[in-house]
Amino acid sequence: MGIYGYFVAPWKCLVVIGLRLLFLVPAGVPARSGDSFSKDNITVRQGDSAVLKCTVDSKVSRVAWLNRTTILYAGTDKWSLDPRVVRMDNTPVTEYSIKIQNVNVHDEGPYVCSILMSNKPKSSKVHLIVQVPAKITNISTDITVNEGSNITLMCLAIGRPEPNIIWKHRSAKGHNFVTEGEYVDMTVITKEQSGSYECISSNDISAPDVRTVKVTVNYAPFISNARSTGTPVGQKGVLQCEASAVPGADFEWYKEDRRLFNGLNGVKIENQGKQSMLMFLNVSEEDYGNYTCVALNTMGITNASIILYGPGTMMHDVNRAALSPHCSFCLLLTVFFLFLLKF
Repeated sequence: MGIYGYFVAPWKCLVVIGLRLLFLVPAGVPARSGDSFSKDNITVRQGDSAVLKCTVDSKVSRVAWLNRTTILYAGTDKWSLDPRVVRMDNTPVTEYSIKIQNVNVHDEGPYVCSILMSNKPKSSKVHLIVQVPAKITNISTDITVNEGSNITLMCLAIGRPEPNIIWKHRSAKGHNFVTEGEYVDMTVITKEQSGSYECISSNDISAPDVRTVKVTVNYAPFISNARSTGTPVGQKGVLQCEASAVPGADFEWYKEDRRLFNGLNGVKIENQGKQSMLMFLNVSEEDYGNYTCVALNTMGITNASIILYGPGTMMHDVNRAALSPHCSFCLLLTVFFLFLLKF
């Protein structure tokens, strides 16, 4: 509620009219031609105090501060019911000042110091401008979408002056500017566009207001690391397979078309995050051959062939075995069948 909203006593309207007739100066309106009139702007931040100053001298017989059509102070008498409005007593004798504490946007507007000096009215007008720090009032919630979808992020803010809004994408690669404005449109979104999006609202009145939206992009697994390994008979052997996926991938291991299980036939399977390891506790001749790492989630499935070979095997023989058309065809049928059963 503004200052003028505190005036609720109807009988005071007659006094206001009488005071304005006495000064012959309408509140908030310049004085008659030939009278002294000054106009100033005072800018304060919401929550701070505003001091309205009026210069007087010994020739002044009447003085008052008015806000629009209401009287705040007349001489030493307080008319305002607003406890935030006080007259400043520790000022020079040539100054008649009031203070508005904890200013809000409803206090913005014209204020008039009306003076009667030697039966001649004068007015000094002050326009109070209230600045409001930028504040985000509405922003999109965290969102999860499938790769290839279209999304729009929203960020609305208020403030005086009107706040500026920019978006930044925060990912593992750092902060990157995205766009300026309340909305961010992303079409055919990719996994590289996942991460946190910062909405930064600022108008130079105070520190920017920053809020974050997390965007999660689901995508099918892709195997980023799968290396064949040479291990002598009798030693411990490890085949590693690494796959990126959202949601995280499930791993399965096969030798030809036979699925391997943890703890059976002398093998151990250990999954840690993006990585799966097929471990042979004591490699034998029968263990050598072509193995398949399968990575799958709700978005899709992929696989890679990995060879466990002996020390005397040439690498070109390993590569040829891994790329065997017969093995690839059998693997394709197996993986596709498993995918249908799982989902």
